[in-house]
Amino acid sequence: MMLRISKLTDYGTVILACLAAQREQRLWTAAEVSERTQLGQATVSKLLKKMQRGGLVVSTRGSRGGYRLALPATEITAAHIVDALEGPFAITECSSEHSSCSIEANCRVGKAWQRVNVAIHHALSEISLAQLAGVERGPAVTAPVPLARVTNE
Repeated sequence: MMLRISKLTDYGTVILACLAAQREQRLWTAAEVSERTQLGQATVSKLLKKMQRGGLVVSTRGSRGGYRLALPATEITAAHIVDALEGPFAITECSSEHSSCSIEANCRVGKAWQRVNVAIHHALSEISLAQLAGVERGPAVTAPVPLARVTNE
Protein backbone atom coordinates (compact mmCIF):
# COMPACT_ATOMS: atom_id res chain seq x y z
CA MET A 1 0.00 0.00 0.00
CA MET A 2 1.13 3.51 -0.75
CA LEU A 3 0.05 6.68 1.01
CA ARG A 4 -1.10 8.91 -1.83
CA ILE A 5 -3.40 11.74 -2.75
CA SER A 6 -6.31 11.09 -5.08
CA LYS A 7 -6.13 11.66 -8.82
CA LEU A 8 -8.58 14.57 -8.48
CA THR A 9 -6.34 16.25 -5.89
CA ASP A 10 -3.40 15.74 -8.23
CA TYR A 11 -5.41 17.33 -11.06
CA GLY A 12 -6.51 20.14 -8.75
CA THR A 13 -2.88 20.89 -7.99
CA VAL A 14 -2.11 20.95 -11.72
CA ILE A 15 -4.94 23.46 -12.21
CA LEU A 16 -3.74 25.65 -9.35
CA ALA A 17 -0.16 25.48 -10.64
CA CYS A 18 -1.45 26.60 -14.05
CA LEU A 19 -3.16 29.62 -12.48
CA ALA A 20 -0.08 30.38 -10.36
CA ALA A 21 2.24 30.32 -13.37
CA GLN A 22 0.29 32.89 -15.37
CA ARG A 23 2.01 36.25 -15.59
CA GLU A 24 -1.27 37.98 -16.35
CA GLN A 25 -3.36 38.49 -13.25
CA ARG A 26 -6.68 38.10 -15.02
CA LEU A 27 -9.62 35.73 -14.82
CA TRP A 28 -9.24 32.41 -16.61
CA THR A 29 -12.22 30.44 -17.89
CA ALA A 30 -12.56 26.74 -17.23
CA ALA A 31 -12.14 26.19 -21.00
CA GLU A 32 -8.83 28.10 -21.01
CA VAL A 33 -7.55 26.19 -18.00
CA SER A 34 -8.67 22.93 -19.60
CA GLU A 35 -6.76 23.77 -22.76
CA ARG A 36 -3.59 24.77 -20.90
CA THR A 37 -3.59 21.73 -18.60
CA GLN A 38 -4.88 19.19 -21.14
CA LEU A 39 -7.48 18.05 -18.59
CA GLY A 40 -11.11 17.53 -19.56
CA GLN A 41 -13.28 20.60 -19.22
CA ALA A 42 -15.85 18.79 -17.04
CA THR A 43 -13.10 17.75 -14.62
CA VAL A 44 -11.62 21.27 -14.58
CA SER A 45 -15.05 22.84 -13.94
CA LYS A 46 -15.81 20.39 -11.14
CA LEU A 47 -12.46 20.99 -9.46
CA LEU A 48 -12.60 24.77 -9.84
CA LYS A 49 -15.98 24.79 -8.09
CA LYS A 50 -14.68 22.58 -5.31
CA MET A 51 -11.58 24.74 -4.92
CA GLN A 52 -13.77 27.84 -4.80
CA ARG A 53 -15.74 26.30 -1.92
CA GLY A 54 -12.40 25.49 -0.26
CA GLY A 55 -11.19 29.09 -0.56
CA LEU A 56 -8.38 28.39 -3.02
CA VAL A 57 -9.84 30.25 -5.99
CA VAL A 58 -12.40 32.99 -6.48
CA SER A 59 -14.76 33.24 -9.40
CA THR A 60 -16.60 35.97 -11.19
CA ARG A 61 -19.75 35.20 -13.13
CA GLY A 62 -20.74 36.64 -16.45
CA SER A 63 -19.38 37.02 -19.96
CA ARG A 64 -16.06 38.34 -18.66
CA GLY A 65 -16.02 35.95 -15.74
CA GLY A 66 -13.59 33.25 -14.77
CA TYR A 67 -11.31 32.08 -11.98
CA ARG A 68 -8.17 33.29 -10.27
CA LEU A 69 -6.27 32.31 -7.15
CA ALA A 70 -7.86 33.54 -3.92
CA LEU A 71 -4.43 34.26 -2.41
CA PRO A 72 -0.92 34.71 -3.76
CA ALA A 73 0.62 31.35 -4.70
CA THR A 74 3.21 31.85 -1.96
CA GLU A 75 0.43 31.82 0.65
CA ILE A 76 -1.40 28.68 -0.51
CA THR A 77 0.22 25.53 0.86
CA ALA A 78 0.06 21.90 -0.14
CA ALA A 79 -1.81 21.34 3.14
CA HIS A 80 -4.47 23.87 2.08
CA ILE A 81 -4.86 22.05 -1.23
CA VAL A 82 -5.18 18.60 0.33
CA ASP A 83 -7.59 19.86 3.00
CA ALA A 84 -9.78 21.64 0.42
CA LEU A 85 -9.93 18.73 -2.02
CA GLU A 86 -9.81 15.69 0.25
CA GLY A 87 -11.00 17.00 3.59
CA PRO A 88 -8.91 17.31 6.74
CA PHE A 89 -5.76 15.20 6.48
CA ALA A 90 -5.76 12.06 8.63
CA ILE A 91 -3.77 8.90 7.97
CA THR A 92 -5.68 6.85 10.54
CA GLU A 93 -9.14 7.10 12.06
CA CYS A 94 -7.76 8.35 15.37
CA SER A 95 -5.73 11.03 13.57
CA SER A 96 -8.87 12.78 12.38
CA GLU A 97 -10.41 15.69 14.24
CA HIS A 98 -13.63 13.76 14.84
CA SER A 99 -12.37 10.28 15.60
CA SER A 100 -14.87 7.46 15.90
CA CYS A 101 -12.43 4.64 16.52
CA SER A 102 -13.96 2.03 18.80
CA ILE A 103 -10.63 0.93 20.31
CA GLU A 104 -9.04 4.36 20.75
CA ALA A 105 -9.23 4.26 24.57
CA ASN A 106 -7.20 1.02 24.76
CA CYS A 107 -4.95 1.51 21.72
CA ARG A 108 -1.17 1.55 22.14
CA VAL A 109 -0.30 2.88 18.67
CA GLY A 110 -2.78 5.71 18.19
CA LYS A 111 -0.63 8.42 19.77
CA ALA A 112 2.32 7.47 17.54
CA TRP A 113 0.13 7.61 14.41
CA GLN A 114 -1.15 10.99 15.55
CA ARG A 115 2.45 12.24 15.76
CA VAL A 116 3.10 10.93 12.24
CA ASN A 117 -0.05 12.68 11.03
CA VAL A 118 1.07 15.99 12.55
CA ALA A 119 4.54 15.64 10.98
CA ILE A 120 3.09 14.99 7.52
CA HIS A 121 0.66 17.90 7.83
CA HIS A 122 3.53 20.13 8.96
CA ALA A 123 5.61 19.07 5.93
CA LEU A 124 2.68 19.81 3.59
CA SER A 125 2.29 23.21 5.25
CA GLU A 126 5.87 24.14 4.39
CA ILE A 127 5.47 23.73 0.63
CA SER A 128 3.74 26.55 -1.20
CA LEU A 129 1.79 26.43 -4.42
CA ALA A 130 4.46 28.73 -5.87
CA GLN A 131 7.04 26.02 -5.15
CA LEU A 132 4.78 23.28 -6.50
CA ALA A 133 4.23 25.33 -9.67
CA GLY A 134 7.95 25.95 -10.07
CA VAL A 135 7.57 29.73 -9.94
CA GLU A 136 9.47 30.04 -6.67
CA ARG A 137 12.30 27.97 -5.34
CA GLY A 138 11.96 26.70 -1.83
CA PRO A 139 14.55 25.41 0.57
CA ALA A 140 16.15 22.18 -0.47
CA VAL A 141 14.24 19.20 0.82
CA THR A 142 16.19 16.13 1.76
CA ALA A 143 14.59 12.83 2.47
CA PRO A 144 16.15 10.60 5.10
CA VAL A 145 18.08 7.74 3.57
CA PRO A 146 17.23 4.37 5.11
CA LEU A 147 20.20 2.68 6.67
CA ALA A 148 21.24 -0.64 5.21
CA ARG A 149 20.51 -3.56 7.48
CA VAL A 150 23.64 -5.25 8.71
CA THR A 151 23.39 -8.99 9.04
CA ASN A 152 25.77 -11.48 10.59
CA GLU A 153 25.74 -14.24 8.02
